[in-house]
Amino acid sequence: MTTQNPASLFIQTHEHDNVAIIVNDGGLPAGTLLGPGLALQEAVPQGHKVALTEISEGSAIVRYNVAIGYALRDIPKGGWVQEALVRMPGARCLTSLPMATRPALPLDPLEGFTFLGYRNADGSVGTRNILAISTTVQCVSGVVDHAVRRIKSELLPLFPNVDDVVGLEHTYGCGVAIEAPDAAIPIRTLRNIGLNPNFGGQAMIVSLGCEKMQPERLMVDGKVPSGGEACVVCLQDERHVGFESMIDSIIKMAHIRLAILNQRRRQTCPASDLVVGMQCGGSDAFSGVTANPALGFAADLLVRAGAAVMFSETTEVRDGIDQLTARAVNPEVAGDLIREMAWYDEYLERSHVDRSANTTPGNKKGGLVNIVEKAMGSIVKSGSTAICGVVRPGEKLTKKGLFYAATPASDFICGTLQLAAGMNLHVFTTGRGTPYGLAAVPVLKIATRSDLARRWHDLMDINAGRIATGEASIEAVGWEIFHALLEVASGRKTWAEHWKLHNALALFNPGPVT
Repeated sequence: MTTQNPASLFIQTHEHDNVAIIVNDGGLPAGTLLGPGLALQEAVPQGHKVALTEISEGSAIVRYNVAIGYALRDIPKGGWVQEALVRMPGARCLTSLPMATRPALPLDPLEGFTFLGYRNADGSVGTRNILAISTTVQCVSGVVDHAVRRIKSELLPLFPNVDDVVGLEHTYGCGVAIEAPDAAIPIRTLRNIGLNPNFGGQAMIVSLGCEKMQPERLMVDGKVPSGGEACVVCLQDERHVGFESMIDSIIKMAHIRLAILNQRRRQTCPASDLVVGMQCGGSDAFSGVTANPALGFAADLLVRAGAAVMFSETTEVRDGIDQLTARAVNPEVAGDLIREMAWYDEYLERSHVDRSANTTPGNKKGGLVNIVEKAMGSIVKSGSTAICGVVRPGEKLTKKGLFYAATPASDFICGTLQLAAGMNLHVFTTGRGTPYGLAAVPVLKIATRSDLARRWHDLMDINAGRIATGEASIEAVGWEIFHALLEVASGRKTWAEHWKLHNALALFNPGPVT
């Protein structure tokens, strides 16, 4: 960080950068002196870039030691580097990339860190104890919603060791080409969500009966259990006479499962039992210098402790694919990374769009000129360890270490797919602010700016904005995140949980709708 005086703060991310971002709340007015011979030629908002040198037309605009674009006209020293002045580079070719050429430095194991979790029969560990009621088709969502309200008011108080009852509702299940190749993605997503560690193996299913996605498709072995292991309520069964009959069946099955879940108790578990999903949303120019680097440091700590960690959002790492393939543990993993990028390129091309469609008005207001700059700030939350593997959309993660879970950048779809991958804890960085939350796993929220943390003091769990002003280091905030994750995994409520802020599941369905 470079400071000329307490009134003017700016950050040059890398010594070779020819731009820096303004740190001050509200930005700085024209004429502000940032350094010897460096005065602002015009007012520059917070998070936006100022030219540290003269940048001639056609020259690279460099941030993170990467060309994030090229000047469309001459930009004077001290000038505001706005989106309208920047031509975005083309996408990096997916051939001739470095393949596992930058092995991660060996890190000492981090031992002795534990949390209080719910151990499951399959060896997984939950951070919450939740009854999940899945659905095979959107048609039954209203019924499930009604039943969940009844269960929460009538049954849940009888089972104090159960945290919540959650309806896993979605918009899939019928009116789709169920046998199309890409239909495998939403189907396996729903199947694996039901296996999430926080559900203790007791998820139940509500089916309509006539839908294309029959309950068997949500079973690991393709069979619906019967007898004492019954887990499906079919609304079209002849035994159901009237709406209340349907609700009674759901409540009866829920009562049995709540009694089983109520027997679970938290026990001491090593930090290696954590499966942490990482995501950013409402990103700004501070994301890549405060919250995401601190989260990257915490990710390294988690990997050193033996945990599983996932980073995602394909369009928000696409422009750094060379960084990722170089960090792959072997050429096979590098090839898997390239495969997912190529698949998504083709997916976007079908609709005649590309990665540039990613950036939002909020991203731009927060100082990000394009997806290249956004991607450079997004990647840093992956830390520095080797990338051990790639999880395809909807697949379940079964190993430890750092993984790339291939997902769209949509907050809600990414969270849903990481839930299917088996995460038991979610951490989310934001610069513009979002009330995002998930019902199935706790979400720890990290603000990139102190102003956001101040204004949203009862929505943001950690303030990483202190890094920008020099009040805290990346390492210190990284350790704070690491300890907070252990506390939340042990039962401490996040602000999203406190307010019961739960976004609906959003399935990724690239297949045709009929």
